[in-house]
Amino acid sequence: MPSAPDFRDSLRARARSFGYAVAGLQQMLRTQPNARIHAGATALVLWLGWALEVSAYEWLWLVLAIALVWMAEALNTAIERLADAVTREQHPLIGQAKDVAAGAVLVAAAAAALIGAIILGPRLWHALG
Repeated sequence: MPSAPDFRDSLRARARSFGYAVAGLQQMLRTQPNARIHAGATALVLWLGWALEVSAYEWLWLVLAIALVWMAEALNTAIERLADAVTREQHPLIGQAKDVAAGAVLVAAAAAALIGAIILGPRLWHALG
């Protein structure tokens, strides 16, 4: 009769899965120029939020916007990698899938920029004016 997995084995498996996730994010940052742009924008928004003393409620919106952009970029990168693994030749459906995934990043980034402008814009205007 097989025994139930040991709790320590389960923890090791979870730790490995986190390691794979971190490796995936590192790979994305190394290979995707737009991910590096998102990293710069993330750092800027976090710094501005701190410097302009946004409220806890406003932080929730900023963090949500940042997370959505990173999620969209990661999924876009994953779709591109999977498509490239299938074939390097031009295929209309693969091209459309890549375009749709890139469009999702654009939507997330535009929404994040709007949220950032709503929250940080008035404070910046006041601080600079």
